[in-house]
Parts: sequence; structure tokens; C-alpha cells
Amino acid sequence: MENLLTDHTHNKDSQAALDSNSAMQLLKDGNQRFLSKSPINRDFDKQINLTATGQYPFASIVSCIDSRIPTEIVFDQGIGDIFNARVAGNFVNKDILGSLEFACKLAGSKLIVIMGHTSCGAVKGACDHAELGNLTGMLEKIKPAMANVTTEDGVDRSSKNLDFVNKVAIENVNLTIANLKANSPVLHEMMGSGEIDVVGAMYDVATGKVSFL
Repeated sequence: MENLLTDHTHNKDSQAALDSNSAMQLLKDGNQRFLSKSPINRDFDKQINLTATGQYPFASIVSCIDSRIPTEIVFDQGIGDIFNARVAGNFVNKDILGSLEFACKLAGSKLIVIMGHTSCGAVKGACDHAELGNLTGMLEKIKPAMANVTTEDGVDRSSKNLDFVNKVAIENVNLTIANLKANSPVLHEMMGSGEIDVVGAMYDVATGKVSFL
């Protein structure tokens, strides 16, 4: 019997039938398929044809530029299923907020996921106060998360302490969500009306598992 999910590509009706909870479940189910090595068998040529005249992604994901996190793969999604915004440190600025406003208000996305990950190089750089060209200013955006993570006296707060790094990564996700709500009246209003939700997540680079916060 043919897998009913094979080659499924979202259209206007299937996107409209989803809410933020069902959108998140689709991502959770996809990550579970990825972990269990049972991805959907997709015909990408067919999906290209089906999406050539329009797109109806159900979720938008802000994740790190890290090469170990190919978003569609770890969530087992196909062409046209999710919007992606990727930047080292998975923070939001005006450009990314504008992109998310387009994704949700104009293109119908039901869920925004801010996804950090373990062993994040950008977070490590912030912890080590790295300086290099434009990277210096970018890492400043992660420093507030670092400052919010308290430790006992004498605890190593550098990249050598992976537990500290991962705690900063989680706090960076939380602060990014707060920044999104504070700096995008469009998205904040959509959240208030129940049109969308914004959630945090962490990807484990050692296991491939996504944990929603």
C-alpha cells in the first residue's frame, strides 16, 4: 500500500486547515522519522512542479548557520514545507523579523520556531569574547544571554565549559523570542489573536534530536 504521505506537498487548503499546535506536531513527527531512519519517500521533481506557481509552508524556523543542522532534513520536510532563516547564533534583527512577518502574515505560516543547538560555535565565540571583522558585532547580540546565565564563583564561563555554553544557547533562544515579541507588532498581534505561535527548540548535534522548550 502506498504511503499516503509520499510526495505530499502543502497547498492553500492543507495549510489553512492547520493551526500552530498541528504545525508543531508535524515537526515533531518529522524529527522522529529522522531519528528512526524512516523518512518520507519524496519525489522532489514532482514537488518542484507543484510549488512552481505558489508556496504554502506551515512553519518558519530561525536556526543557526551551522552546517550540522540542515533544517528540512532533521525535520523530514520537503520542498515548500517550511521557511528558513539561518544566521550564526539564531538571533533576530529587522531583516529577519521582516522575513518572518512575510512568512506568517502574507504567506500563511502558522508557527515560528527559534532553534538553537548544542556546541554552538557562535555562542562559544561570545563566551570567549572573540573578535574578527563583522563577527565581533554579531557576537555582541549573544552577550545578553551569556550575562543572564549565572554560575558559582570560579566556574569556567568560556567555551571550554560545554555545559555553560549550552545553557547560554538555551537562554539565547529565550531572549530571541522575547526580542521578536517586543520588536514585531505584526507578529505580536498575530500571536495574541491565536493565528500563530512562537516556540523555542534546541537541536542536539550529537543525536539529531530536537527538543522543544
